[in-house]
Amino acid sequence: MFVCCLDTLQITAVFSTEEIELLKAEAFKHFGNGKPLYKQSAVYFLMLNTGLRRGEVCGLLNSDIDLEHRVLHVRRAVKEYYRRDGMDRAKGQETKVGPPKSATSVRDVPLNDTAIEMINRLRKKVYLGEDTPLIPNEKGNFIKPINLLRRFYRLQTAAGIPEEKQKGLHALRHTFATTLINGIKQPDGTIKSLTVKQVADLLGHTTTEIAELYYVKKDNTKLEGLTDAFNL
Repeated sequence: MFVCCLDTLQITAVFSTEEIELLKAEAFKHFGNGKPLYKQSAVYFLMLNTGLRRGEVCGLLNSDIDLEHRVLHVRRAVKEYYRRDGMDRAKGQETKVGPPKSATSVRDVPLNDTAIEMINRLRKKVYLGEDTPLIPNEKGNFIKPINLLRRFYRLQTAAGIPEEKQKGLHALRHTFATTLINGIKQPDGTIKSLTVKQVADLLGHTTTEIAELYYVKKDNTKLEGLTDAFNL
């Protein structure tokens, strides 16, 4: 797979098709009593099909999701900060819920069939109401991104991905963006792909390299359904 090295998308590490299949096969395993082996594992494939940052997916409320119109609204993010003791770093981290990374990170993200399936899987497991997190912790509050990351590394190990080839959650975002730019072969032999601007809009990017793209007001209606053919 060609890896897009555009600075505007900061893509450096992606999952191969084989690794994605290994993760899928492991993620939805069950114990003998039918209980899922892994907690909220569908969230990783939601990220893979939307390009959401880990703080953004942790900050999603059920009310941010509109399945009828196949879109979710990124309006907040869960952020982790190192504790401070004066000028020194203290033990542990603080978790806060606030605005996303930047102004362009506040956006609407179209949902393909796989993303919708993953949302339904998550809600089938735990649904506490419209104004609660899509992936709540044991107390029904926002889950910490670091806990999601730790689970993801455990999943990769169980799936048989060697430690030296394991990647963080941001690689799911990278894989999504690279796939959109490289394109996917269609039944008629053509390649369906998106432009760098479209992908930047989907990811909520803002960098000096693509600043000129934002001189024109974005028309988010042009993003509707853009990822329908990119089920990963």
